[in-house]
Amino acid sequence: MPSAGQAWGGEADIEIHVSAGAWIVEALRPFGRHVVGSLVPPVFPAHARVFHPAVRYHGLDDVDVTWAEVAAHNGTAAHPAMEWGSITGSMEFFEEADQSPLWNGAPARGHLPVSVAERLAAVLARHTTTPDDCWFGVWHGFGSVSADRPTLTLPGRQHWLVRGPVGLAAANLAPEPAEQSANLWWPADRTWCVATDIDLVTTYVGGSRACVDELLATDGLETAEVDAGQRTTWDADTLNPLPPDGPV
Repeated sequence: MPSAGQAWGGEADIEIHVSAGAWIVEALRPFGRHVVGSLVPPVFPAHARVFHPAVRYHGLDDVDVTWAEVAAHNGTAAHPAMEWGSITGSMEFFEEADQSPLWNGAPARGHLPVSVAERLAAVLARHTTTPDDCWFGVWHGFGSVSADRPTLTLPGRQHWLVRGPVGLAAANLAPEPAEQSANLWWPADRTWCVATDIDLVTTYVGGSRACVDELLATDGLETAEVDAGQRTTWDADTLNPLPPDGPV
């Protein structure tokens, strides 16, 4: 495990001062509401949901498969509030099953895939005056790090913080062979904020109208505009049937 002050992947040092995230703590809605605004501060003009792709194994390559493709395969509807269990028909498709030949690997949970992170960071870099000065938080409960450093305490979550350029969003912040992206990141000028909660297979972004519009139009990203009050739970999908094996 890294020692005090040493970063997970060697990309940056774990920060001692976490007050830069105080504005997020103050703005977030209660964690128990389980809405977008519980993850991303609801202070922005617009919000987007970024769907983590499923993966189809093709030789030595992984091919991204969109949620829209999965929904079409299962005869369900693709829409901004769709949930993985509802478009596939079962909670087992989160980890223990696949729908070959369409997809073999489920969307990454609590982790932003590198290809998605790179595209997302490229857009967000154009919507901040401080692309070289960003903050990144990783949930302190992963067990891959033990550091004598303060954590940023959000409602329901605590994060170790590191600081670096926006491209750090695509870096592995866990010791290999584990993989872990930042769970929370924002620029020093606070023009946007990104959250990938540890329990979810999608990422949420708050930002300017222009920022979200560009995200919605970016090739290689499956996105949808959402409201800060949209629920983020497994049963938030009201258009498709709930999976019969969902939590009680």
